[in-house]
Amino acid sequence: MTGRLKTKEVMTLLRESGFKVTPQRLAVYDALSQTTAHPNAEMLYQELKPYYPTMSLATIYKALGIFCEVGLAQALNVGEESFRFDANAKAHPHIRCAICGRVDDIENLPEKTMEQQAGIATGYEVTGHQYYFFGICPNCQKRQKH
Repeated sequence: MTGRLKTKEVMTLLRESGFKVTPQRLAVYDALSQTTAHPNAEMLYQELKPYYPTMSLATIYKALGIFCEVGLAQALNVGEESFRFDANAKAHPHIRCAICGRVDDIENLPEKTMEQQAGIATGYEVTGHQYYFFGICPNCQKRQKH
């Protein structure tokens, strides 16, 4: 799935997939879908804690796992101790700053061409991909120059 779904759509998808709809799950999805920062569970927990003081970190992890299972989000392993999450569940490449840890989407990369080349080079029938690039973001580059 791509883009931010409306609350009703999220509720319907969760119910149709056999999961309970809870205010906490909706809050986690809402927070995740409104950011492009690709937060980890701890970041979401810290953001939501003032509004949901009884919500546990385990609740956040469970909600994120459910969202990944039903196609509302994807988990990203960008070389850190914990997974990052993206509400844009469509396969797309990401880039992570090696200094500050910022993670950004990469738009308009010829992924189909890379899949085809991987298939030709290996004989595999490519069924999916995840691309992670690493570098130094523009903000950290500016700080290094000063």
